[in-house]
Parts: sequence; C-alpha cells; structure tokens
Amino acid sequence: MTRRVFCVLVLLGLIPLHGQDVYNIADRREIFVDRYLLDKADGVRLELKDPVDEGEVFAFDKPWEGAFCGYGTLLQDQGLLRMYYRGLPDAGRDGSSLEVTCYAESKDGVHWVKPDLNFFSLPDHPVNNIILTGEAPASHNFCPFIDTHPNAHPRQRYKALAGISTSGLLAFVSEDGIRWTKLMDAPVFKPEGWVLDSQNVPFWSEAESKYVLYYRSSVNGVRAIARATSSNFTHWETEGQMIYSDTESSQPSHHLYTNQTQPYFRAPHIYLATAARFFPGRKVLTDEQAAAIKVHPKYFNDTSDSVLMSSRGGLDYDRTFMSALIRPGIGAKNWVSRSNYPVLGLAQTGDASMSLYVNQDYGQPSAHVHRYSFRLDGLSCLSAGYKEGEWISRPLQWSGDRLFFNFSTSAAGYIKVELLHADGVPITGYTLQDGAELIGNEIDRAYRWNNGEIIRLDRSHPIRLRVRMKDAELYALRFGD
Repeated sequence: MTRRVFCVLVLLGLIPLHGQDVYNIADRREIFVDRYLLDKADGVRLELKDPVDEGEVFAFDKPWEGAFCGYGTLLQDQGLLRMYYRGLPDAGRDGSSLEVTCYAESKDGVHWVKPDLNFFSLPDHPVNNIILTGEAPASHNFCPFIDTHPNAHPRQRYKALAGISTSGLLAFVSEDGIRWTKLMDAPVFKPEGWVLDSQNVPFWSEAESKYVLYYRSSVNGVRAIARATSSNFTHWETEGQMIYSDTESSQPSHHLYTNQTQPYFRAPHIYLATAARFFPGRKVLTDEQAAAIKVHPKYFNDTSDSVLMSSRGGLDYDRTFMSALIRPGIGAKNWVSRSNYPVLGLAQTGDASMSLYVNQDYGQPSAHVHRYSFRLDGLSCLSAGYKEGEWISRPLQWSGDRLFFNFSTSAAGYIKVELLHADGVPITGYTLQDGAELIGNEIDRAYRWNNGEIIRLDRSHPIRLRVRMKDAELYALRFGD
C-alpha cells in the first residue's frame, strides 16, 4: 500500500455503502474520486496517483509580472489554452494599483507564448501581455470562465468575477477572452466578514443549470470555502459554508487558501477542487536558506501544498484523500509561503494525458508556472493488488448498449465484470463465467461477454456491476453506444 492510499475499503469483509439507492448514471463518465458508485467492496481501495513532474513552462520574468504573480486560471478553448494570472513585481496590499492581469496562451500546453498586445501602454513597455489594469482591485484575483449557458450572449461568451471584501465581486465580460469590460459599476456580490481575499471561482454548471461561485470565507479563524449561486450572473445568493467529509463540519481540517473548484471537463457533473492547503507558521527554512534563494523576508515563515477534493453540487466536499496531490519539490525554493498553489483548471494535453499547472517559487526571483501531468481521468483510481479484489455497484439505470472502461492492468492482472439484478442475482449471459478478462492499458475500451459487447437488457430495470480486479487500476467507466 502506497503513502497515497486513503484507506483499504475492506480488509475482512464487505462494507455496504449505498444499499438500494438507484443512481441514473445514463451515459455519463464516472471517475473514481469518491465512493459514490460503490455499494460493497472487498480488497480494493481508492488511491491518489502521483503526478509526473514536467518542469517549468514559463517564468514570471517581465517587469510588470514578478515574484508575486499568482491566482492563475486556465481555460481550454477549443484548440487553444489560455492562462490568466496576476502580475505583481512588489509585495503590497491586496487590490493595489500595482496589480495587473496578464495573459499567456499555448496550442499544446507545453510551449507557451505571452502575446505582444498594445491594450495598455506602460512606461518603456508600450507592448506587453497585460489585458486589464487601472481597475483596482479587480486584478488582485481576476477569475474568468467560458460561459456555456445555452442562452449566453455571444458578446459575453467569456465572463469573470474579481474583487476583495471592501469592493465586493465585480463582473467583467468579453467577446474574445482578451478584451474585457466591466459589466456594471456596482458589485454583483458582497458578503460580509473575512471573505473574498483569494481566488473566487465562478462557472456555469450544466449539471445544476445555474451559475455557481466558490469563494474564500473563514470559520473560527480558519480559511474555508463558501458557495453562492445565481440564475443570471448579476445577482448572487449565498448558499452557505461548505461541509467537509473529514470533519463533518464547515471548518476544514487545515487552512484552504484557494479552492480551485471546477467541473471536470470529461465529467462535468463532478466538480474537482485542486485546493491550496496552507500551514501558517510552519516554518521550514532557516534564515540562511531563505537568504540564499532571495525570497522576500515575509514569505518563508509558512508552507503549503495542494490537495484533491470533490463535490457533486450543493454544500458538500468529499475529502476521500487527505494526502497531498502536489507535494513541494526538492530544494529550499519549494518550501516558502504561498507556493505550490495550483492554477484553476485541468486541460487535456495529449491523447492519454492531462495537465495541472502550479504556481511555484512564490516571492522569489525564480517565480514561475510549473506543469504536472496525469493520465486522462487519472488523478485517482480504484486499485487492486496482486490478490484479487471485488466491488459491487449501487443499482444503476443506464443509457447506451456498451460498458466502457479507462483501466490498466499488469501482464498478470485483469478486470472481469458481471451484471446483476438490483437484488444481487447474476443475470444470465452476463455472469463472471460469461465475461472475458479485460487485460491491457486503454483509455476507453468496451467490455465483452461471450455473447459480445452489446448489453441486451431492459433498461427500465436497474442493474448492478460486480467487478473483480487483480493487479489492476480503474480510472473511469461509462455506458454508451
């Protein structure tokens, strides 16, 4: 068992989770970031996967960028990746006039360009990659998204929220993603208390049919996350503080500096949060080490990493995984305050891979954006070791006539599938004896029984999946044609 295993779901027997509750999975992809599909399990475990360190993608090396760049947002816009981030060469108060909003883009997620724009002229720098300035405090934490609301106006295809507690959140819109205008002078959302002073994340939720906002809040002095919703983007209502499964309360087990919550692009009914976890006063570096890397004196007294949470809407965060998703790297530069903060958003950057970008070396001359890659759908998985394990799903209603898996096995491993009636009785023709051993390493392969891949059953009757696994990992599944 690796350090990233949250738990062995079962060691000595079967644990019931959802009982007879029927879930209409339809043709949606399900990724294994929580126990939502599982009813019983034996010898399998949910496991967080290690990222591949792909190195630095670009430095914050422009005079208007600097050591205090942060709060990045990544948008995958058809064939283009767009990244937005705060430029700030000198430390100062939140929302100061020194802050600007910068823009970079990439066609492959590996090679990035900061385009030469002439929207805002700076002394000695008439051409730059600044897309917003002079709108303090908006550039402190400008957070855009692509509005996929079916009735969104084409000239407002891109939307953003930005601001701090004193200003409230201000709304911006754009037709092309780089030329932005303020939608109105008044804030569209202004909650009270210790709020809004980090990245606040809005998006249109296809699953919930409304705009959703996850924003900085606090509970008993601990940095936390709250949620608000809107039907029209301009009038927001607070829903409440988020509840964390590990504490069963609105107070998280650690400070959560950013929430980075967004619909997973291959399963938008599941929200993934690659949150920044912050440990104030947890000092790692000596004064001599800090001086050697030239970090700002105020920014090496704490440390931070990032964690994975998930939600299926509402006020619940699932904390299945308590270990770090992104650990600080080797070397003193990685162990400073407010470093290792993920950019908002995941993007597919290969046929079988996706990338997560991370803000690193904060408060240092070497501040930059770093890239980590994962298997597609593979931040986590359901895993079985060399000894065979088994899990049974809750009752499912489905669409489509095939069952597809994103999986990998060893040469000795396999996955076998049996279809059960809702009461647990095996279905003739779809038993374990009728099923083939699924062996290999593929992103989307249909399962086959002796009578073929087609599931010829009455879809009005729920079924369960019984899956046996040996030396195998399962990242996602879906029904479909």
